[in-house]
Amino acid sequence: MANISLQLDKVYNFVSDDEIKAYKQVSEKQNIALREKTGKGNDFLGWVDLPSSISEAMLSDIEKVALKLQSKHLEVFVVIGIGGSYLGSKAVIDALSDSFSHIKGSFESPIVLFAGQNISEDYLFELRDLLDSKEWACAVVSKSGTTTEPALAFRLLKQDLEERYGEEEAQKRIIAITDEEHGALRKLANEKGYKTFVIPNDVGGRFSVLTPVGLIAIAIAGFDIRELVNGAKSMEIACGSEVPFEENIAAQYAAARNALYKKGKKVEIMVNYNPKLHFFAEWWKQLYGESEGKESKGIFPTSVDFSSDLHSMGQYIQEGERILFETVLSVDQVNNEVLVPEDKADLDKLNFLAGKRVDYINKMAELGTCIAHVDGGVPNIRINIPQLNEYYLGQLIYFFEIACGISGYILDVNPFDQPGVEAYKKNMFALLEKPGFEKETAEIKARL
Repeated sequence: MANISLQLDKVYNFVSDDEIKAYKQVSEKQNIALREKTGKGNDFLGWVDLPSSISEAMLSDIEKVALKLQSKHLEVFVVIGIGGSYLGSKAVIDALSDSFSHIKGSFESPIVLFAGQNISEDYLFELRDLLDSKEWACAVVSKSGTTTEPALAFRLLKQDLEERYGEEEAQKRIIAITDEEHGALRKLANEKGYKTFVIPNDVGGRFSVLTPVGLIAIAIAGFDIRELVNGAKSMEIACGSEVPFEENIAAQYAAARNALYKKGKKVEIMVNYNPKLHFFAEWWKQLYGESEGKESKGIFPTSVDFSSDLHSMGQYIQEGERILFETVLSVDQVNNEVLVPEDKADLDKLNFLAGKRVDYINKMAELGTCIAHVDGGVPNIRINIPQLNEYYLGQLIYFFEIACGISGYILDVNPFDQPGVEAYKKNMFALLEKPGFEKETAEIKARL
């Protein structure tokens, strides 16, 4: 099978090929540091060789659990988690699903919904109201079991399951994905007898989509997790530390990003022309924002859906401050065909497109936008995806992960911690008067 590919020719007006190649030595060095686990945060590098180390036993176990739950004729499966505990699975499921599956439903696989990713009372009320009339089950994803957002959602949904089905049947409808030995969720799962899967200690949340954290929901949604893993395996090889810079697209992407950053391009916009990739960009934003945004460094990751956002954000991208570059996800082959019909009246003046595929029009919008933005001072990196399927999504996931590690090391930060995430939690706990935060409560109330 073909691989995803990288095109950098639309950045050379802004940084030269030589300026990108100046990062060759450092990018190769940092790729080796990732593989040999000698760099910063090396206790969280279990994801680096994860695709090739996923066991047959684990894949089979996940598939068996998915089939068992599907046999209950579930209509909805709820994944309870926040950040990396839900974004990866949602990115893959959305990319592979019918755009209207949430309305059409499915006789084979349940619709996957999410909870614990916010603290919205309306969201939780409306979700529980929906579930009250559906056959459902859930997975709760948390190493500790005490992260506020998912812990709150799980407390409510566990109560609902037990009241509706009784404790014995509820136990069969709950999967706990958590620490192997420690934490509140592990303790509860052992006491209740929930089916459990382990979050590896050396894999951080934003790198965990190829662990049970992501694979459980993807399998239950009816997609082929083996092909997802196979795609990631192929990219693990293609981006290996022994692969020279000239052939290693992850090293090249990391180099290009840092070369652009050095030239003052401090905002990277992920662009898609297929709305199925909206949540893939959300996953990417966490991966890069949480990995690189520290020590007053880092490229700010954001995203747009084209051509929709060309009618909103397009003006700023074309003519706003020149601190931007774009990384475009371009899907070569779509899964369906729609032709523009001939219309005798031609009041909309579209007969010049009659007989053409809608995807052809979309591709011309993509090409025209790229030319306009480059002319307007916005470098364009392009990533070609042969088709939206499990295999190429697996490739894309691993490509971005390994490039993120290389890029973070080039920036000389630890890409695998997130100390800044704790600041809001400390303030929230103080304001909620959580036991143990008495001093912080007094301090923050004095500021109000």
